[in-house]
Amino acid sequence: MELTRTFSEQQFAAALESWQWIGLEGLDPWFSTAFGDVFLIGDDGVYWLDICSGELTRPFSSAEDAQRVLATDDGLDEYLLAGLVFAAAETGLTATGSDILDFKVPPVLGGDFDVPNLQVTDFEVAVHLAGQLHEQIKDLPDGAEISGFSFD
Repeated sequence: MELTRTFSEQQFAAALESWQWIGLEGLDPWFSTAFGDVFLIGDDGVYWLDICSGELTRPFSSAEDAQRVLATDDGLDEYLLAGLVFAAAETGLTATGSDILDFKVPPVLGGDFDVPNLQVTDFEVAVHLAGQLHEQIKDLPDGAEISGFSFD
């Protein structure tokens, strides 16, 4: 069971293609979490693309700062969802190769952060679809009802 994943430059490029609207210029993928969130390195620090919330933040001033925080229990829980990864592994649900853990119903659409809502999905597919979803809903007001959506 891995809490972080590394992928090729081509895999990251394909996965992140649908996230260009969020402002990834000048950022290079560093690694992914078991859930497909991507840590990217820029000239001014380390960015975190949270594919569940659809947000890009810069929580770390350097790679060393990121490594220090991610080595703590709080960092493991906040950024890597370690507890959920371990819980999934206990049920036999693990991601290997080019796969990641993914939510059957995305949390942004009301899905729960729990093992019954998890599945294993290809990294490129899951991250790319999440980017499309978040682009489609980014301008909706909080609490807006969504009756359906489509992926291009």
